[in-house]
Amino acid sequence: MPVSARQARYLDALGVARYARRVAGEGMPDKSAVAPTLATVEEAPQPFRAPADMTQPAAPAPVTAMAVNRNVPGANTATDWPGLIAQIAACTACGLSRTRTKTVPGIGDRQADWLIIGEAPGADEDASGEPFVGRAGKLLDAMLRAVGLNRQRGVYITNIVKCRPPNNRDPAPDEAAACAGYLERQIALIEPKLILAVGKVAAHNLLGTQEPMSQLRGKVWRWRGTDLPVVVTYHPAYLLRSPLEKRKSWDDLCLAQDVYRKRAAESA
Repeated sequence: MPVSARQARYLDALGVARYARRVAGEGMPDKSAVAPTLATVEEAPQPFRAPADMTQPAAPAPVTAMAVNRNVPGANTATDWPGLIAQIAACTACGLSRTRTKTVPGIGDRQADWLIIGEAPGADEDASGEPFVGRAGKLLDAMLRAVGLNRQRGVYITNIVKCRPPNNRDPAPDEAAACAGYLERQIALIEPKLILAVGKVAAHNLLGTQEPMSQLRGKVWRWRGTDLPVVVTYHPAYLLRSPLEKRKSWDDLCLAQDVYRKRAAESA
């Protein structure tokens, strides 16, 4: 399927220029005529028009892994951001507290319309206390810039769990449950118009399903039976390992932007 000039530019900036040129069939636009990085993209991407069988929100599966552990002291009780950050910093509700360097509550615009949720901090995040740093973080930033967003404006970024699992393994269900109250409170404080679930671990925990990414992408889900839409895309770390999948991430971002615009228009 041919790609548009914008899509080819997106792929080029994300490091798959040869693939973009081959798929486009007509060659990339002249380098002097296009921005070399996503930071200078001025045009908003065209909304992704989903097939008819994907336009209606899918019914969410029963939530399991992200069920809140109500035995966690202070879970979901903070009334403001300082209180919530302090609770996360002092949390000892699961074994991850014994191996962490820093807690990683999140970063960004606390009145954001987009809430980006990944799986868990890695080594760089554990050291810095900030989510999505290093190569994966830079790629995520480039993806967000493609739709006119950044960490300081319009986006808040966090994870399912706030402490690094040893050896960067996936968070266990009890660890996700221990942190679920904090994520709930973040959602309540931010009041986002859209959740972008980044990676299958985040999607599985948020939606309570074990379906593969091929079944989760391209659909609009709802968070826990509410009207808050959830769109699923690949984790940047996966895209670094599988660069040819970056084209699909463009479709996901366009779908998310389309959903966001419709929701914003409805609430205007």
